[in-house]
Amino acid sequence: MMHLGRKAMVAALAASTLMVAGCATETTYRPATGQGLNRTGYSDRQIEPGRFLVNFAGNSVTSRDTVERYLLFRAAELTLQNGYDYFVMANRDTDLQSRTYTTPGIGGGWGYGGFGGYWGPSWRYYGRGFGWRTWDPWFGGGFGPWGNDFDIRTIDRYEASAEIVMRKGPIPRDNLRAFDARAVVNSIGPSVVLPK
Repeated sequence: MMHLGRKAMVAALAASTLMVAGCATETTYRPATGQGLNRTGYSDRQIEPGRFLVNFAGNSVTSRDTVERYLLFRAAELTLQNGYDYFVMANRDTDLQSRTYTTPGIGGGWGYGGFGGYWGPSWRYYGRGFGWRTWDPWFGGGFGPWGNDFDIRTIDRYEASAEIVMRKGPIPRDNLRAFDARAVVNSIGPSVVLPK
């Protein structure tokens, strides 16, 4: 049985986590900040003249639709900035990235688990009178004073990427992957949320 003080601590931690999550807002349209799984915003890299790799990463409350819309807007904006009229999506992908946390986790903190899947720590330990036992967040097993009294939470976020080829002149009518950069900026621009 969990000690009353520890239950209160876990409840307070859970409440503070919910408050922080409740205050979170979607990633705004801005250059990328952060690193790895904490990176949010847009980034681009020139592969060769007129060809770029464009990315947009959202946080855990940014919808897939917003991530893909901001990617398209960035591609159009970048095309115009480089003096071109339209771009062709040579390749496009949206990835779902997941992180799994355990609460209270190891040592009373947050445990990390997962990138693009489910990974969780598991240990074998020796308990007096019990012999070797296993702790695993997915299959249970007592560990320390908590036993199985912890939460597992998965946080999802989307990141979209596209390789674009920029061109000048009128858009070929038969190319469904070609986008008029000015039309995209005019159409999507009013729904883009910029940082305050």
